Amino acid sequence: MSKLRILAEFWEFLRYRKKYWLAPIIIMLLLLSALIILSEGSALAPFVYTLF
Repeated sequence: MSKLRILAEFWEFLRYRKKYWLAPIIIMLLLLSALIILSEGSALAPFVYTLF
């Protein structure tokens, strides 16, 4: 199953169940996890730790 298909199914779930309030939460979690993964072991690590 492709990654785009998973996103399409998730969007369909949100539309069908009228759970639009979940979308910003999921987006923020994905952005934070991408920030942590990308900055791991780099010079940005001390700045990421100050956010938390």
